[in-house]
Amino acid sequence: MKLGLLAEKTGSTIELGSNDIEITSTAGLDIAGPADITFLANPKYTPQIAGTKAGAIFINEGVAIDRNDIAVLRTKDAHVSYTLAMRLFFPEPALKPFVHPSAIIDPTATVANDVEIHANAVVGANCIVASGVRIMPNVTLYDGVSIGEGTTIHSGVSIRENCEIGRNCTVHNNSTIGCDGFGYAKTEDKQWLKIPQTGRVVLEDDVEIGANTAIDSASVGETRIKRGAKIDNLVQIGHSCTVDEDALICSQTGLAGSSHIGKRVILTGQCGIAGHLKIGDDAVLTAKSATSHDIEPGAIMSGVPAFANSDWLRSIAAFRKLGEMAHRLRKLEKQILGSEPPA
Repeated sequence: MKLGLLAEKTGSTIELGSNDIEITSTAGLDIAGPADITFLANPKYTPQIAGTKAGAIFINEGVAIDRNDIAVLRTKDAHVSYTLAMRLFFPEPALKPFVHPSAIIDPTATVANDVEIHANAVVGANCIVASGVRIMPNVTLYDGVSIGEGTTIHSGVSIRENCEIGRNCTVHNNSTIGCDGFGYAKTEDKQWLKIPQTGRVVLEDDVEIGANTAIDSASVGETRIKRGAKIDNLVQIGHSCTVDEDALICSQTGLAGSSHIGKRVILTGQCGIAGHLKIGDDAVLTAKSATSHDIEPGAIMSGVPAFANSDWLRSIAAFRKLGEMAHRLRKLEKQILGSEPPA
């Protein structure tokens, strides 16, 4: 692709270099070659610009580059422009409609003509599979499942009864959508009595679910993942939770039942959310944080239990000095009590 066309399609402007430079791929600063375009978004990688062999580079507005032998594309967000370039050079493969002979499709299911259904997939009774859907090998759709247009379900995924998957979603390998919520009542003789989980899970449009993630059905009603939410690998979403639009939930995070995660919330790796809590819009929990109380919109929280990130950073700085502080305190005690002369 010519550099001029690439700039047009990525919302960038050529500052240095010819429109006719041919770019064939994308690559990181350290491995890019003369036909690749790369990018700089994180300042810590700035030293790598001196040695990169890339033919072109996306650079944020206002960032200087001390080279004139590499084409420069200026952009508001180099990472976004680079991502758009990657999508141009590595598009999703075109749909090839077919149904593998080993797939089992219940006669009551409604399946569009232009779908891919691969080997050993199972489509249960009264399912709806819309146009442009890809169902990869060994996927199981229980009865009453609905899959929206353009969605891809990767191998090993199980989608339980009556769950609904929206348009242009992706569910990665071995995830389970709609497994039973973890609900039990304790009887008089102190045994656990399973509460029937009669609800379902709804994924709205443009949702992506990572590998080996579990999203539980509600005991009544539904667990809902709203439009544009992105959920990483190895995440647990408890029953009756709501994850609002464009939220980002990273690996090994767990949400207890009836949690509400607001719009554009970021839960980084290994966060824990207790049940029946509300995390306000645009809040961030840093890695390994956990909360047992509601979080205000826009707050940045850290620690266990989570508190304001700025306070947490000061606390951690003090914590690292506790050994030294304890030593000084003992020395002061001895001086005050007269058992040790002052230094």
